[in-house]
This record gives sequence, structure tokens and C-alpha cells, in this order.
Amino acid sequence: MKFSEQWLRSWANPALASEELAHLLTMAGLEVEESDPAAPAFTDVIVAEVLTVTRHENADRLNVCLVNVGEAAPVQIVCGAPNVRPGIRVPCARVGADLPGDFKIKLAKVRGVESSGMLCSAKELGIAEDADGLLILPDDAPVGQSIRDYLNLDDTLLTLKLTPNRADCLSIRGIAREVSALTGVAQDAIVPTPVVATIADALTIKLEAPEACPLYTGRIIRGIDRTAPTPEWMKQRLARSGIRSISAVVDITNYVMIEQGQPLHAFDANKLGGDIVVRLAHAGEALTLLNGKELALDADMLVITDGVKPVALGGIMGGANSEIDDESRDIFLESAFFSPAAVAGKARRLGFSSEASHRYERGVDFGHTRASLERATQLLLEICGGEAGPVVETVVADKLPVRNAVTLRVSRVKRVLGLDLTGNEVLLLLQRLSLDAQLDGDVITVQPPSFRFDIQIEEDLIEEVARMFGYDNIPSRPAASRIAMLPQPGNARNKFTLKQILVGSGYQESINYAFVEQKWETELAHNADPIKLINPIASQMSVMRSSLLGGLVSALKYNQNRKAERVRLFELARVFHGVTAEAQPERIGGLAWGSREPEQWGLSDVAVDFFDVKADVEALIAPRVATFRRASHPALHPGRSAEVLLDGKVIGWLGELHPQFTQSYELGTSPVVFELEVAALLSVRPVKASAVSKQQAVRRDLALLAEESLTLGELQAAFAAANQPLVTAIELFDIYRGKGVPEGRKSLAFKVLMQDTHKTLTDEEVDATVAALIAAAAAHGATLRA
Repeated sequence: MKFSEQWLRSWANPALASEELAHLLTMAGLEVEESDPAAPAFTDVIVAEVLTVTRHENADRLNVCLVNVGEAAPVQIVCGAPNVRPGIRVPCARVGADLPGDFKIKLAKVRGVESSGMLCSAKELGIAEDADGLLILPDDAPVGQSIRDYLNLDDTLLTLKLTPNRADCLSIRGIAREVSALTGVAQDAIVPTPVVATIADALTIKLEAPEACPLYTGRIIRGIDRTAPTPEWMKQRLARSGIRSISAVVDITNYVMIEQGQPLHAFDANKLGGDIVVRLAHAGEALTLLNGKELALDADMLVITDGVKPVALGGIMGGANSEIDDESRDIFLESAFFSPAAVAGKARRLGFSSEASHRYERGVDFGHTRASLERATQLLLEICGGEAGPVVETVVADKLPVRNAVTLRVSRVKRVLGLDLTGNEVLLLLQRLSLDAQLDGDVITVQPPSFRFDIQIEEDLIEEVARMFGYDNIPSRPAASRIAMLPQPGNARNKFTLKQILVGSGYQESINYAFVEQKWETELAHNADPIKLINPIASQMSVMRSSLLGGLVSALKYNQNRKAERVRLFELARVFHGVTAEAQPERIGGLAWGSREPEQWGLSDVAVDFFDVKADVEALIAPRVATFRRASHPALHPGRSAEVLLDGKVIGWLGELHPQFTQSYELGTSPVVFELEVAALLSVRPVKASAVSKQQAVRRDLALLAEESLTLGELQAAFAAANQPLVTAIELFDIYRGKGVPEGRKSLAFKVLMQDTHKTLTDEEVDATVAALIAAAAAHGATLRA
């Protein structure tokens, strides 16, 4: 909502500077997004009259002008503007004037002819971005008057960033009402007076869709002067509201919309085929709007018809087939209330917005519909002449918005805001907002007015009390409640702990959109049927992700493009396999690419590999112990990927990105990635304390010959299944292939530590334990190496 501060002050003029007024509105919830001067600073520019114009004797494109500046004698000014001519009144910068752009006017000679000033264009004064010549003023502009005073340039343009619930402030009337309530100044409101009909002409109005349009008013106005110009004061106010002047009739409807908050529309009465019928569109109907857009109307679109054809899209825009043109002399002026639900989303669906739809979809004051029509009629008759017919109003009262009374407990206000206010004080704050409020004991009952669609529950009224009291005036008090640490269960941890573990391992958190490119789902997740979005925000974000891998790879590419040499990323987020909660689990995924360690003199540059990331995954799962099983994944290298198992259940996968995708995504070298179920990682086994043995540990080394296909995990599982209580650790310390080892086999050397907390082990106990481990390995074809 953009408007002139001077316009607002003509309604409510508090004793506040512009900056103070902007701060007041912002702190009341009406954020002032921009506050700009109507014109940049300049001095000594006046209204002047060009008396004579003669060609410069030494320049074809220059003229020598005698100019009346309101003094005893005219001054001579050399001017090169193409539109200069005798008799016009224009801005004139006198000698000594300072113009925008640090430009100072001096007495000068132009091609040998003395020039005592400069005739100015709107661009040179900084009030327009472009100009074809001098700024020509009306013939009655007073010569000698300051141009700043004549054009009201000492004005400020305010732009409010209103929240959608404050549609009542989309007008000067609404903002002035707020300023009056906040400051206590009287509101000099323009109250439209009914215009007496001088002709009997009228159209019947029929409402066939009362849920969408329960109130419609209109009147015929005949014999207007279509050539009548829009007054300069109206053009100026419209321009400072960001609205371009079109014609007197259109300008008046726009002016009343900004002033009163009610969108209006004027039809050429002679282009209407009959009476007004408001209904939903029929199948196959079409309409060309005023903006030239041709529409095939949907069945849920509200249309204004003349009984034969659609002539406007209700609450959005008029039709080209009933447009006011140069031949229009008779008009039908409309002022109606359209339900927000009937208008909301329609303009967006059509790919454009309008001032009318912006207001209607938020809620327009249905109690002021007829008054706005009277205000527009009054301005039309004053500016364009003509004769007005009677107002025809059709209303379906039971379809108008229901304004149920809202109750407010004074004690609740005290509790929520921390203010010790009496019932009468709260009542007075609400009544300042023109609310019909009654106090009964601790309860205030408020009947919301027709212009406040946002007041529906008690919390809405508490917000109004806070606004009127002033957020700056609400004291800040320390919390009175006691703060105690909550117990932390020993068998569970939270998601923040998982993030901290990865951060401690050198990873950085990545946050990506849940909307992804369908190509990622097909290639990286092997998901041929992802969940598709009905209205995606971008073509490359058309489906919901079923894996975190796509976002991590995209983030890697983003970092590579910015010359990152070592990348460690993780993301904890939800993936989507369906619409139920169970089908939308949380996953934690990670990616490592580049060197194993940051570059430094003491370490060689070795690329990160599968086992580096496997160690990070094990740290994430610890103190529980995961197992890893060779597996295939559509996005991973077939020989360098594995499933991650916890208590025998697959909880995720780990591996190196497939070379095919490394090449197609232009990653250079393959990153190592993983993805795990978060739910499986949140439960942990409580750590149990055990005594430190005073006995020395016994070490035995086992060198086993095994088939190449036998994995370390299978051997470790076999050792664990042997259940030898004296064994405290079994660790692999060597793998050998070569001389002395048969082809297709490998030698695995294990360190076995055995210990008893109470006594020294005997040779018999050690030998029996080692024999049991050898037997367990033999079950998998592994034999003791000679």
C-alpha cells in the first residue's frame, strides 16, 4: 500500500514528524517498508511564463526566450527544449539555484547569448525518470510561486508492507482510522453524502451466486463529458500511490478505491445488452479482459453478465467488451462485495494480479459498499458532469459475512501481556479502534465491525490491546518460573547429538529443498514413481525426494564450482515415499570428497575412501556396533558399496558414487556417501562400568588362510558366535597375498587378547580358547596357516 503522507494528513494530522509517524505505524503492526521524498532536494525553482521565443542566431536547436518570473522585468533564457513556445508556464531555475545531481545554475553565455537561468523538465527536477521536454504547467499556475509549493513536492511517499489480515488498512480511510486511534487526534474523514437521482434510468441486479456475491450496488449516470480532464490534485495523489492516470472516469474509480478501500468499476452502459446478472461462469464461455488477456472461463469463476454475455470477471477485472472509450457518454457504475473465498487464488491462477483482487481476496468493508458508490458518483458529477439515476442495491443478507461477538477476559490480558490494566482501561483501548465493546465484570464483549475481518477470537483482541498500549511500553520482566534440568534417559539420544558427532568428524550441515529434480529420483534413488507436486515452484523442483543423495551431490557440485578442494557434508531431514507419516521417515545422509586430511606438510595427499567414511558411520552408531554387508545400490559403485546392519536389520547404505554419475554430474572423482535411518540411531545401550583387571593380558596371534570371497565381517561374526568369555579383543593387523599362499586365498593375521579379572590364565585355558576360535573359523573354510 503506497500513498502520499500529505493525503493521509488531510484525514488525520498528528503532531509527529515523518520519521516519527513511520515508526509509530511500524510499531503498531503496519510496517513502513519504504519512506521516500516525493522529489529530491532543490532550491530557487519557480513557476515562470514564456513570453517570446526566437531562434538562436548561432545554433539551430536553441531558442532565446523572454521569460516572466514574477519580477518587474522579464529575464532572457536560452532553451533547447523542443516543446518551448510562447504562452506556456514552466518551472524555471533562477541563477543560484541548486538542482538534483549537485547541479548549480549560474549566469552564463550560450553561443554568445546571455542566459539568466534554465527552464526545466520533470527529469531535471528529479520528479520523473524521463521527459520529452519542458514540464508544462496549467495555464493558471501562479507566476513566481515556488514550484515545490505549487506541486506539493515537500511530501513523503510511504509504502506499507501489510500482513494479509489487515485489509482494512488498504485505504487512506483505514490508515487514518489507525493513526487517529494511536495518537488521539481527530479524524477529518470524508463522509460520502447520497447523490439525489435526477433521472429514473436503472438496471435490475440479480444475484445467482449469493455465496460469492451477496451484495451488489450500481447506478446509471448519463451524459458525462468523456473529454473532461482529471484534476491535477487527483492525478498527483494517484501517481504518488503508484497508479497511472488513464481517464477521468477510470481515475475516479481508482481514487475512491485508494481513498475509501472499495474497488469500483465503470461499464459503458450502451455496451450492456441488458440487466446485471452475477453468476458463476458456464462451460465454454470466454472473456477478454481490459489487460488484453483472453480467458476460457472455469466453472468456479464469478462473472458479471448483462444477461447475455460476461462483461467482467467478478472481483478481479472488467471486460474489454464493456470498456469505457472516447465515445462513452453513459456509464453504469458498480460497487459490490465479493466473498474473499470466491476471489482468492483466481488472479494467481490466471497469471496476474489487480488492485481489486488484492483487496477482495483479503476482505473489503461490506458495510461501506453503498457509501463508496455515492462518493464516486459525487466526484464523477463534479468532474465529468452528467445526471445520476437511483442507486439499485441487491443484497442477500444471510450470505453476508457473519460477525460473531468475541469475548475478552481482562485477567487473560494481564496474564498474556504482563500488564496490570483495569477493565475500563482495556475497554478504552478497544473503543479507540472504533470497536463496539461492552464491559461486564471481567469480560469485555466486542462486536467486530464490517471492516475488521481479522477479529475472530480472544487472542485477536489481546493483540489489539498490545498494539494500542504500545509494544515499546510493555515492560520486560525476567522469567519468574524455576528452571530445572530435565532427566536424560541413558538408553536414548536426540537428533542434535547425531549432528554433533558428524560435526566433530569434520562434516558441515547442508539444508536442501525437499522438492527435487525428477532426474535425481530416477538415477540416484531408482525411484520411477516419485510423489509429484501439483504446483511446483520451479520445473527442476517437481517431485518430493525419497533420498537425500541428490541434494548432497548438488551441494557438492555447488562447492566445486567455487573451488572447494575438500568437502564434507551431511543432512538430517525427511524423505518421502508416500503420503502417510510412516512413509515419510527421517534420514541422515553424508558425503565426503577430496583429500582424507586437510593439506599440510606432515601428511601425503591421499583421497578419502570407503573405509574413511565407514569409520565415520561407525562413530555415528557407537557405542553400538554395526555390521556391514556387501550389497548393490543403483547409485553406488558395484564393488565399493555395502549395507549397514544394526542388530541384524538393514538401517542404510554406504559406498562410493557410481562412476557413471560421477562423470554425468562432472564431479571429477567419486565422493563417498552414506544414508541411515535416524530412528535406528536414537536408541543406545547404556554404558556399563566394569572393573579394570589387575591381571596381565595374554596375547596370541592367529594367521588364518581363507578364500578370497570370505569377508572380515563373516569371520568376526563367527568369533563372536564362539562366545569365549576370556576374549577381550580380536583385531586384524595384517592381510597377505603372495608367495606361500595358494592362488585364490589370502592370509589374515589376528591379534587375540585374553584376560580374566580375578586370576592369571593358565596355558590350558588359553589353548582351549584359541582352539575354539580356530574351530569357529574352520566352519567358514578358514584354516590355521602353517
